[in-house]
Amino acid sequence: MAASNLYSLSLPSHLFHANNNTHSKAFHSPLFMPGKSSSLFKRNRLIRCIAAEPVEKTVYTTKVPRNANIAKLQAGYLFPEIARRRSAHMQKYPDAKVISLGIGDTTEPIPEVITSAMAKRAEALSTEEGYSGYGAEQGEKALRVALAETFYGDFGIKHSEIFVSDGAKCDISRLQLVFGSDVTIAVQDPSYPAYVDSSVIMGQTGTYQNDVKKYGKIEYMKCIPENDFFPDLSSVPRTDIIFFCSPNNPTGSAATRKQMEQLVAFAKDNGSIIVYDSAYAIYMSDDNPKSIYEIPGAREVAIETASFSKYAGFTGVRLGWTVVPDELRYSDGFPIANDFNRIMCTCFNGASNIAQAGGLACLSPEGLKAMHGVVEFYKENTRIIMETFTSLGFDVFGGKNAPYVWVRFPGQNSWDIFAEILEKAHIVTTPGSGFGPAGESFIRVSAFGHRENILEASKRLRALFK
Repeated sequence: MAASNLYSLSLPSHLFHANNNTHSKAFHSPLFMPGKSSSLFKRNRLIRCIAAEPVEKTVYTTKVPRNANIAKLQAGYLFPEIARRRSAHMQKYPDAKVISLGIGDTTEPIPEVITSAMAKRAEALSTEEGYSGYGAEQGEKALRVALAETFYGDFGIKHSEIFVSDGAKCDISRLQLVFGSDVTIAVQDPSYPAYVDSSVIMGQTGTYQNDVKKYGKIEYMKCIPENDFFPDLSSVPRTDIIFFCSPNNPTGSAATRKQMEQLVAFAKDNGSIIVYDSAYAIYMSDDNPKSIYEIPGAREVAIETASFSKYAGFTGVRLGWTVVPDELRYSDGFPIANDFNRIMCTCFNGASNIAQAGGLACLSPEGLKAMHGVVEFYKENTRIIMETFTSLGFDVFGGKNAPYVWVRFPGQNSWDIFAEILEKAHIVTTPGSGFGPAGESFIRVSAFGHRENILEASKRLRALFK
């Protein structure tokens, strides 16, 4: 009998006579409540049922040790942890309408000009002429050419230097496989958690240091309002790899042309490689570089990752790309693109042909117009959120060049702020400390959401912080 079904029974002896139906009926009585001490009467005789101590189960284990690097990771990945807390809140308040402004997931429908191209490609797969199996791991040539012409036409990037994938986040991990465990890294603080977590898993870091909320052997480049969200490079020691995102997730800040020139010069002086995440470049409003290849010399020191996720609502469709210029070389002169190509061929079978049809449609004149229309919708959401917090007297950052608003709550714990807003306003945000120690006392608010939810969230926030 399983441990959860074991009970200590104190029964009058006559109940164990030949007529044991009495025992059977008593045990299965609806008054019997497993797991609790209960009493029931049968023929005026007391039967007492007391829950026994659970019996420990023997768990089979293999002889394979756990990856010690994965064991270094702290708690759960940020966004699944937020989802867990959201679910617990919904169980506590089942009738509440919870508004999610936490995870940066798009909400508006993909424009029909894009989905119709995917549908057409999908339908063609059921015909002999239109069927295709495995494609090139690097992506279909037509899409690579369109990407080069649309986003890099003035910067000398060739289609052969573009690798189409299932998203920038996936490519970050593939790049970590290229770099290996012996490199040193620097990240913006705060920054997207995938940079740090993938570095930990690869074995590039030391253990987590609770006192400073950092991993050993990672250089955290502080990016805060006081330095205009750009690190003081004169105080940053040399590392092999520099992860840099602009417009930044989570702060929403965008590096100026002068700052980008400083970053490229810093990398060249130190012989470092920049992994430049441009996932939000389409949201840029200022005359800031949308691509790192706008900066002279960047081809020799930079890799750029990008994605259709926030451009066209492809968070579920999954399509992105990475640029690795031919000039980018290891210390021994070997082309880094060759190794990245090998990783793509070994670990990836190419992006979905249906998704690539959608990507090609995104880059048509009609598709570009439709994409920018959706982006403008989210940017209007951002303006509403910024105005809400600004009117309440908060220091508000970001927003102008990215779909994220970075709000400061001086002296407060980020998770406490998250909890208060969730508990009292039924709104999910993201605690800033989840992006790094410099994010403490901030929350990130995502502008991805239906307009009615954004307006309702604004109303609730005004009521909460009035």
